[in-house]
Amino acid sequence: MPGAARRLYRRILLLHRALPAALRALGDRYVKEEFRKHKAAGPAEAQRFLREWENYAAVIQQQINEDKQNSREKTVYGIQLTEEKLHDFRDEQIGQLKELMDEATKPDKKIGISKDSEHKT
Repeated sequence: MPGAARRLYRRILLLHRALPAALRALGDRYVKEEFRKHKAAGPAEAQRFLREWENYAAVIQQQINEDKQNSREKTVYGIQLTEEKLHDFRDEQIGQLKELMDEATKPDKKIGISKDSEHKT
């Protein structure tokens, strides 16, 4: 699975090139950190990790395409997490989500992300 992970990693970083600069920097940093953390994951965890990041890549690709088609409105990137999805998170993931939200919603950031938009790993 290392080849699949590497291809997905590269695909996500390529997709991030189409994002606003601040969101790209935040996303790239997060993706690099998460892929590094999961290098030694077991097969089941690795499969789930890759599936979630594949879903993320598909959502971002769709939102980038919509942004290109709708140049008049500002695109909000990410997805709204359901309460059910949040219950699946481990405490560590909730902490990461909070840190990511705090970083993304800092007053000096000029990115289109809502407080309840994020992606989990």
